[in-house]
Amino acid sequence: MTLDLLFVGGGLANGLLAYRLAETRPDLTLLVLESGACAGGNHTWSFHEGDLTPGQHAWIAPFVSHRWPGYDVAFPGLRRGLGLPYLSVSSSRFAQVLRDRLGARLRCESAATLIEPLRAALGNGDTIEARAVVDGRGPITSAALELGFQKFLGLEIRTRAPHRLARPILMDATVPQQDGYRFVYVLPLAEDRLLVEDTYYADGAALDPDALRNRVLAYATGRGWEPAEILRSETGVLPVVLGGDIAAFWRDGSSGVPRSGLRAGLFHPTTGYSLPEAVRLADRVATLPDLSAPALHAAIRAWSVRRWQEQSFFRLLNRMLFRAGPPAERFRVLQRFYGLPEPAIGRFYAGRLTMADKLRLLVGRPPVPVLGAARALMPFTGTHA
Repeated sequence: MTLDLLFVGGGLANGLLAYRLAETRPDLTLLVLESGACAGGNHTWSFHEGDLTPGQHAWIAPFVSHRWPGYDVAFPGLRRGLGLPYLSVSSSRFAQVLRDRLGARLRCESAATLIEPLRAALGNGDTIEARAVVDGRGPITSAALELGFQKFLGLEIRTRAPHRLARPILMDATVPQQDGYRFVYVLPLAEDRLLVEDTYYADGAALDPDALRNRVLAYATGRGWEPAEILRSETGVLPVVLGGDIAAFWRDGSSGVPRSGLRAGLFHPTTGYSLPEAVRLADRVATLPDLSAPALHAAIRAWSVRRWQEQSFFRLLNRMLFRAGPPAERFRVLQRFYGLPEPAIGRFYAGRLTMADKLRLLVGRPPVPVLGAARALMPFTGTHA
């Protein structure tokens, strides 16, 4: 039997693609292969209410595990609460919702050893054929992109007493600055349960789990949240795109194989948030009349290129963040950003900045040295920024 669609990788992007197609086009035959024990791995995906349309919120609602009416930020020169609703999806909820919808069409502990546009070979020797194979196994290494990195380690902690934190702390940059721009991110998951992440916007991808774990525990204790138990931990290294050549990026990797998620370059260039882009891609693919491998590859590539072109200003901001001043001073760029009007902050996360928003970010006294800011305007050498 030849499937209509075979999704290799059961992470966020492929999972949402398969879920949306199963919901809107039940006539399709599809299968999701996940190399791990369950779909979604060990992650927490968050997003702002304004990132999605009402229709998108409606279909993704079963995945949402937590919702808060706003959040707080803290910098050496700014403390602010924002009334922008914030939502999170846990990987455990993601895996359960996907399993409920797909049933036997989700196959875990099934790693592919070979991927081609029309088939995938498994480690046990089986070959599965489809009209299109979609590769969603995470980012590829590509010299076509100039990158910084957002890296983090998070601990989900059960506290000995109620922590009394009512809403998330999206960025606490009052912590000592090291290895670039450092901040702590905190989600209150229950009255005695917190996710605390130590996060860095750094030049390198190296991560010291023991050091970050100790810093997370020290931060929690310093806030009066005495840990009674560590329920789980999660780590991540996300790309922060400074510039590059999107056409060359698409020439890297498996030729002619449709891609999704980070592998397709679909994520917020500055924040690394990937859920809104995964939702948009799922809606996009669900409307395509032709889901054959050549048509699907062309459509996703075109969508990726379009999003790249629409996000050029964010790559300029990233160069400001990474190139313009000393690493220990990077927090000043974000501190200035969080002084903007609340609607502009919402549009930033949604990737829909207006010209007025862009002028507010660039005009006036710069938060970084002028010569450094000028260097940041220079694109990635020899490529299209």
